[in-house]
Amino acid sequence: MNKLSIRTICFVGMFTAITSVLSILQIPTPWGVPFTLQTFAMALAGYVLGKVYGTASSALYVLIGLIGVPVYAGMSAGPGVLAGATGGYLWGFIIMTFLCGIAAEQKNDTKGNILKVVISLLGLAACHIPGIIQLKFVAGMTFGQAALVGSVPYLLKDIISMIIAYVIAVAVTKALRSANIMDWNNAARA
Repeated sequence: MNKLSIRTICFVGMFTAITSVLSILQIPTPWGVPFTLQTFAMALAGYVLGKVYGTASSALYVLIGLIGVPVYAGMSAGPGVLAGATGGYLWGFIIMTFLCGIAAEQKNDTKGNILKVVISLLGLAACHIPGIIQLKFVAGMTFGQAALVGSVPYLLKDIISMIIAYVIAVAVTKALRSANIMDWNNAARA
């Protein structure tokens, strides 16, 4: 196994910070669960840092919120948030970031591009499904009710967020590689 460089550790920390800031910013909705840019931030981390370091960044984000640093939506934190109505989405973000990292590894040919889309959509599903399940149980809803409240209103925003994250990731990784700054593999292919 390769040793982690200071540069890689800094990038993991930087993406954790980006996720924290983009999670705090929120737009209220009539149904009570705000819009945030968490999905964008998690996808961007996976696409730029790859499956290992992107997942480390998202897990670090969940961990620092768990221990009480107010980085979750609306500057919330603590185990109560992870056990609450929206906690399933936070756990799902870790899986989503991992899958976005796998998507980024695919080649830039027809088959690879199709795989990128499919794996990214599986990542989004891996975020939404645990969120819906936990919301169902915590809020005492049916599965359909939980999906209508906690998933359906966000799907279009989340798909657009993932597309924008990928486009930005390609540009970022291309710039980092051309400047010889990037010292990890399996990020978005330019």
